[in-house]
Amino acid sequence: MIKNIIFDFDGVLVDSEMLVARSFCRYLCERNIQFTENDFSQFAGKKTVNVISELSVKFNIDNEQGFFNDIMQIANEIYASELTPVPGAIEFLESTAYNCFIGSNSGKERIISGLKKVKLDKFFAVNKVFSFDMVDKPKPEPDIYLAAINANNLDKEETIILEDSAVGVKAGVASGVKVVGVTAGGHWYKSRPKQELLDAGAFVLIDNYNQLHIEINKL
Repeated sequence: MIKNIIFDFDGVLVDSEMLVARSFCRYLCERNIQFTENDFSQFAGKKTVNVISELSVKFNIDNEQGFFNDIMQIANEIYASELTPVPGAIEFLESTAYNCFIGSNSGKERIISGLKKVKLDKFFAVNKVFSFDMVDKPKPEPDIYLAAINANNLDKEETIILEDSAVGVKAGVASGVKVVGVTAGGHWYKSRPKQELLDAGAFVLIDNYNQLHIEINKL
């Protein structure tokens, strides 16, 4: 019987992935570099600093620190005004009795701020939020999820992880917990292949939170 759910944050609880993509598009397009929100999908789940490093190489951007600073400023402006919960997330949390945690490649301060903005903070105590700045290695390594599991003495057989990226799914699988691939966020546009989550090890996909109740009841 499932008793615990560990949620990824971006793209699973808050619909932020497209906001991040929009930030990169704005920055690059202002420099006459063609880059679309769809192009950003290959970077989903990665730490921003790693995305910046890869794009700096790809587009011959010399000043990585300046790139990072500008992206953070743009992203924070968009994040503050446009962040919304993933459809169905609030309703699911309001109707569930599972022990709920967060395991994310974002920083803890950003997660707490985002939860408050979209009114999800009442569902997650601060000590139930686990982030990349609390562990040695971010996803796709399992450290974040193992930190949540070990700190709360969770039985892996009674736990599932919700992830929206291949990077995150790999981390969840490596932790020894079943992973549900979530494609309810706005970054999962119709033409984007969902097979990548199954290939990464997700045991099932859901495209809305109503399906999650059904899938959990099967376990």
